[in-house]
Amino acid sequence: MALTEQLMDADAFLARPPTRWREELIDGRILVNEPTWFHQEIALTIAISLRRWIEDIGGRGAVSLPVDLRISDRDVLAPDVVWYADRSRVAVMASAQLQPPDVVVEVRSPSTWKYDVGVKSERYAGWGVGELWLVDPEARTVVVRRRTRRDEPRFDASAELSEDDTLTSPNLPGFALRVQEIFAVSGEHQK
Repeated sequence: MALTEQLMDADAFLARPPTRWREELIDGRILVNEPTWFHQEIALTIAISLRRWIEDIGGRGAVSLPVDLRISDRDVLAPDVVWYADRSRVAVMASAQLQPPDVVVEVRSPSTWKYDVGVKSERYAGWGVGELWLVDPEARTVVVRRRTRRDEPRFDASAELSEDDTLTSPNLPGFALRVQEIFAVSGEHQK
Protein backbone atom coordinates (compact mmCIF):
# COMPACT_ATOMS: atom_id res chain seq x y z
CA MET A 1 0.00 0.00 0.00
CA ALA A 2 1.10 3.57 -0.48
CA LEU A 3 0.32 7.04 0.77
CA THR A 4 -2.95 8.50 -0.47
CA GLU A 5 -2.96 11.80 -2.31
CA GLN A 6 -5.76 13.21 -0.16
CA LEU A 7 -4.43 15.66 2.47
CA MET A 8 -5.88 15.76 5.98
CA ASP A 9 -4.88 16.93 9.43
CA ALA A 10 -4.59 14.78 12.54
CA ASP A 11 -7.94 15.93 13.98
CA ALA A 12 -9.83 14.92 10.81
CA PHE A 13 -7.93 11.63 10.62
CA LEU A 14 -8.74 10.73 14.23
CA ALA A 15 -12.40 11.79 13.86
CA ARG A 16 -13.05 9.34 11.03
CA PRO A 17 -14.97 6.14 11.76
CA PRO A 18 -12.78 3.04 12.13
CA THR A 19 -11.95 1.08 8.99
CA ARG A 20 -10.98 -2.55 8.53
CA TRP A 21 -7.49 -1.43 7.53
CA ARG A 22 -4.63 -0.33 9.75
CA GLU A 23 -4.00 3.26 8.82
CA GLU A 24 -1.55 5.96 9.82
CA LEU A 25 -1.19 9.60 8.85
CA ILE A 26 2.20 10.73 7.53
CA ASP A 27 2.71 14.31 6.35
CA GLY A 28 -1.08 14.67 6.11
CA ARG A 29 -1.51 11.60 3.87
CA ILE A 30 -3.05 8.28 4.86
CA LEU A 31 -0.81 5.22 4.78
CA VAL A 32 -2.76 1.94 4.62
CA ASN A 33 -1.16 -1.25 5.86
CA GLU A 34 -2.40 -4.84 5.79
CA PRO A 35 -0.07 -6.76 8.09
CA THR A 36 0.33 -10.48 7.47
CA TRP A 37 -0.51 -13.16 10.02
CA PHE A 38 3.22 -13.68 10.71
CA HIS A 39 3.84 -9.96 11.13
CA GLN A 40 1.17 -9.98 13.83
CA GLU A 41 2.62 -13.10 15.49
CA ILE A 42 6.02 -11.42 15.72
CA ALA A 43 4.52 -8.25 17.24
CA LEU A 44 2.54 -10.39 19.69
CA THR A 45 5.66 -12.39 20.68
CA ILE A 46 7.46 -9.15 21.55
CA ALA A 47 4.45 -7.71 23.39
CA ILE A 48 3.99 -10.91 25.42
CA SER A 49 7.70 -10.97 26.31
CA LEU A 50 7.48 -7.37 27.52
CA ARG A 51 4.26 -8.16 29.43
CA ARG A 52 5.88 -11.10 31.21
CA TRP A 53 8.87 -8.93 32.12
CA ILE A 54 6.49 -6.27 33.50
CA GLU A 55 4.58 -8.83 35.57
CA ASP A 56 7.72 -10.54 36.96
CA ILE A 57 8.31 -7.66 39.35
CA GLY A 58 5.45 -5.24 38.72
CA GLY A 59 5.76 -1.51 38.36
CA ARG A 60 7.68 -1.85 35.11
CA GLY A 61 5.32 0.23 33.05
CA ALA A 62 2.78 -0.68 30.38
CA VAL A 63 2.89 -2.38 26.99
CA SER A 64 0.37 -2.20 24.16
CA LEU A 65 -0.18 -3.41 20.63
CA PRO A 66 -1.00 -0.72 18.02
CA VAL A 67 -2.42 2.49 19.40
CA ASP A 68 -2.74 5.83 17.62
CA LEU A 69 -0.02 8.30 18.61
CA ARG A 70 -0.56 11.89 17.56
CA ILE A 71 2.98 13.01 16.78
CA SER A 72 2.02 16.33 15.18
CA ASP A 73 -0.87 18.06 13.39
CA ARG A 74 0.05 16.07 10.26
CA ASP A 75 1.26 12.76 11.73
CA VAL A 76 -0.61 10.01 13.57
CA LEU A 77 1.44 6.83 13.84
CA ALA A 78 0.42 3.40 15.16
CA PRO A 79 3.54 1.37 15.97
CA ASP A 80 3.21 -2.40 16.26
CA VAL A 81 4.18 -2.39 19.96
CA VAL A 82 4.75 0.43 22.47
CA TRP A 83 6.15 0.37 26.01
CA TYR A 84 5.93 3.13 28.61
CA ALA A 85 8.19 2.99 31.66
CA ASP A 86 5.62 4.89 33.74
CA ARG A 87 2.14 3.34 33.57
CA SER A 88 0.58 6.56 34.91
CA ARG A 89 1.58 8.33 31.66
CA VAL A 90 -1.02 6.26 29.77
CA ALA A 91 -3.75 5.84 32.37
CA VAL A 92 -5.22 9.34 32.13
CA MET A 93 -4.93 10.15 28.43
CA ALA A 94 -6.84 9.28 25.29
CA SER A 95 -4.71 7.06 23.09
CA ALA A 96 -3.98 9.66 20.42
CA GLN A 97 -2.86 12.14 23.09
CA LEU A 98 -0.28 9.85 24.64
CA GLN A 99 3.20 11.13 25.36
CA PRO A 100 6.18 9.63 23.52
CA PRO A 101 6.72 5.96 24.45
CA ASP A 102 10.00 4.84 25.94
CA VAL A 103 10.20 2.00 23.38
CA VAL A 104 8.51 1.69 19.97
CA VAL A 105 8.59 -1.51 17.91
CA GLU A 106 7.99 -1.64 14.15
CA VAL A 107 7.82 -5.02 12.39
CA ARG A 108 8.62 -5.10 8.69
CA SER A 109 5.69 -5.11 6.27
CA PRO A 110 6.58 -5.11 2.58
CA SER A 111 4.37 -2.08 1.89
CA THR A 112 5.45 0.12 4.80
CA TRP A 113 9.05 -0.80 5.70
CA LYS A 114 10.55 2.15 3.82
CA TYR A 115 8.42 4.46 5.99
CA ASP A 116 9.33 2.57 9.21
CA VAL A 117 13.08 2.94 8.65
CA GLY A 118 12.76 6.40 7.10
CA VAL A 119 10.23 9.09 7.92
CA LYS A 120 8.59 7.25 10.84
CA SER A 121 11.96 6.66 12.49
CA GLU A 122 12.72 10.36 12.11
CA ARG A 123 9.32 11.33 13.56
CA TYR A 124 9.76 9.03 16.56
CA ALA A 125 13.22 10.45 17.27
CA GLY A 126 12.06 14.06 16.90
CA TRP A 127 9.02 13.46 19.10
CA GLY A 128 11.12 12.10 21.95
CA VAL A 129 10.76 8.30 21.74
CA GLY A 130 13.60 6.81 23.77
CA GLU A 131 14.26 3.69 21.72
CA LEU A 132 13.12 2.15 18.43
CA TRP A 133 13.28 -1.56 17.54
CA LEU A 134 13.05 -2.26 13.80
CA VAL A 135 12.26 -5.96 13.42
CA ASP A 136 12.99 -7.44 10.00
CA PRO A 137 11.66 -10.99 9.48
CA GLU A 138 13.21 -11.17 6.00
CA ALA A 139 16.75 -10.46 7.21
CA ARG A 140 15.95 -12.05 10.60
CA THR A 141 17.50 -9.08 12.37
CA VAL A 142 16.50 -6.41 14.86
CA VAL A 143 17.96 -2.94 14.50
CA VAL A 144 17.90 -1.00 17.76
CA ARG A 145 18.13 2.78 17.67
CA ARG A 146 18.28 4.63 20.98
CA ARG A 147 19.30 7.78 22.77
CA THR A 148 22.29 7.43 25.06
CA ARG A 149 21.06 10.42 27.10
CA ARG A 150 17.49 11.52 27.74
CA ASP A 151 18.25 15.04 26.46
CA GLU A 152 19.81 13.76 23.21
CA PRO A 153 17.74 15.28 20.35
CA ARG A 154 17.98 12.19 18.10
CA PHE A 155 18.80 8.50 18.27
CA ASP A 156 22.57 8.53 18.65
CA ALA A 157 23.29 4.82 19.06
CA SER A 158 22.40 1.94 16.78
CA ALA A 159 23.01 -1.80 16.79
CA GLU A 160 21.95 -4.61 14.49
CA LEU A 161 21.17 -7.89 16.23
CA SER A 162 21.11 -11.28 14.49
CA GLU A 163 19.43 -14.51 15.55
CA ASP A 164 22.48 -15.40 17.66
CA ASP A 165 22.02 -12.26 19.77
CA THR A 166 19.80 -11.35 22.71
CA LEU A 167 17.69 -8.19 22.69
CA THR A 168 18.30 -6.19 25.88
CA SER A 169 18.06 -2.53 26.75
CA PRO A 170 19.47 -0.23 29.41
CA ASN A 171 15.93 1.20 29.54
CA LEU A 172 14.48 -2.21 30.50
CA PRO A 173 16.70 -3.61 33.27
CA GLY A 174 16.51 -7.40 33.34
CA PHE A 175 14.62 -7.73 30.04
CA ALA A 176 16.15 -10.24 27.64
CA LEU A 177 14.65 -11.81 24.53
CA ARG A 178 16.64 -14.02 22.21
CA VAL A 179 16.25 -12.69 18.67
CA GLN A 180 15.83 -16.28 17.49
CA GLU A 181 12.64 -16.51 19.60
CA ILE A 182 11.16 -13.47 17.86
CA PHE A 183 11.34 -15.23 14.51
CA ALA A 184 10.51 -18.75 15.72
CA VAL A 185 6.79 -18.17 15.11
CA SER A 186 7.40 -17.46 11.44
CA GLY A 187 10.41 -19.73 10.92
CA GLU A 188 8.68 -22.48 9.01
CA HIS A 189 7.00 -19.94 6.74
CA GLN A 190 10.24 -18.23 5.78
CA LYS A 191 11.80 -21.37 4.27
